[in-house]
Amino acid sequence: MKLNSYDRVLLRAVQEDARVAQSELGERASLSTAAVNRRLKLLSSEGVIERYTACVNPKAVGYDLTIVVEVKVESERADLLDEMQRSFAACPQVQQCYYVAGDCDFVLIFLVRNMEQYVELTRQLFFKSNNVKSFKTLVAMNRVKTGMAVPVDE
Repeated sequence: MKLNSYDRVLLRAVQEDARVAQSELGERASLSTAAVNRRLKLLSSEGVIERYTACVNPKAVGYDLTIVVEVKVESERADLLDEMQRSFAACPQVQQCYYVAGDCDFVLIFLVRNMEQYVELTRQLFFKSNNVKSFKTLVAMNRVKTGMAVPVDE
């Protein structure tokens, strides 16, 4: 889908606050409310907008630790990698998972309640897998910047 300037204004606005009224979006983009509604539906149906969500403060719900993990695999056989990706995707404490090129094969971002929960997750996700060669744990000392907002340039 080719984005126009109206789409870009709408995308920037809904990434800031997905609850903003369509009438206000129309004012920002110089569009009617009906046009905003049509554009948002099209952006959603085309997969540009994947979903609308709320950002929850992890500490407010008891997730005090953010952990970054680099995982090296034994084998890059497609079926083994697919199995690993499914297990990572199914784990609610894995916030992000990337299959990467470089010194490791996967980078995972975990939110956990405490170190005991993380240790249990390593047993489930890494030690039970016959395909994890090694993993490196990095414990975040401070959440400086987090988010999923995508820059929407002109």
